[in-house]
Amino acid sequence: MLSNIPKEKTIGILKDILFFVAGSLIYAVSVNVFTAPNRIAPGGITGVSTMINYLSHWPIGMTSLLLNIPIFIWAIMEIGYKLVGKTIVATVFVSISIDLVGKILPTYTGEKMLAALFGGLIEGFGLSLVFMRGGTTGGTDLVARLLGRRLRHLSMGKLMLGVDLTVVLSSVFVYHSIESALYAVITIFVSTRLIDAILYGTDTGTGKLLFIMSVKNDEIAQDILTDMDRGVTVLKSRGAYSGREGEVLLCAVRRYEVVKVKDIVRSHDHDAFMIIGDAGEISGEGFRQVKAEDKTLKELISHANAKRK
Repeated sequence: MLSNIPKEKTIGILKDILFFVAGSLIYAVSVNVFTAPNRIAPGGITGVSTMINYLSHWPIGMTSLLLNIPIFIWAIMEIGYKLVGKTIVATVFVSISIDLVGKILPTYTGEKMLAALFGGLIEGFGLSLVFMRGGTTGGTDLVARLLGRRLRHLSMGKLMLGVDLTVVLSSVFVYHSIESALYAVITIFVSTRLIDAILYGTDTGTGKLLFIMSVKNDEIAQDILTDMDRGVTVLKSRGAYSGREGEVLLCAVRRYEVVKVKDIVRSHDHDAFMIIGDAGEISGEGFRQVKAEDKTLKELISHANAKRK
């Protein structure tokens, strides 16, 4: 089956599957061992499924998959099946893993603070493996991306926070406990901090810099702008050998977003030329914001340099 696929693409597919399976199993441990048994619903579709399981005893994984189906249909209609494909695969793996692991591992019902902390740590690690290969588990981030296409004045972070807060607040009424919501907030905080540390490193201003050369530059740039909410700069270029005028796309992204950009590029032009390098520091919208003291320091250095001249 894989014999007709180029070797590089075959290796990529196998890596995707390996990371998705490993990440799904680890994430399932968080849900079945720590969060669900302790009535903690840490946002997203999994959080909703956890509450439904509490009320009706429906399997969390199966419920999560069913709830994601209308979101997938919406996403395919809005942004196309190519950009949702990995998310669908990863979500299926996660849903199956949650129901399988729930039948094998024991649950922890001791100190809830420990359950919230370890649930967040394990969840963050598992999701990071999925994100590294350009997938997601559907739910919050996919809904936020789709809403972002309609509500362009709101950032992805605010939209995701809004969706998660809605789920967390709902857990107060389902579990009849404010503490459950507070523990869910702790789990979300720990999970997101670990994901940031794994995907971005300790400095959130770092990332990847991409130079893209293709005959389909316009289509590629448009998809990066609309589907990833990332800026693209068009640079004029001229081939030294051919002398032909052309354009090069310049794009700065988070490390885990590189896979998504590559998918977009290959979907339009399989022969596109790409250069991907490390960016030691990226500041500005979507990355690390420049603090007031940093601006002051830069102004002082600039003023000192001007005096020397």
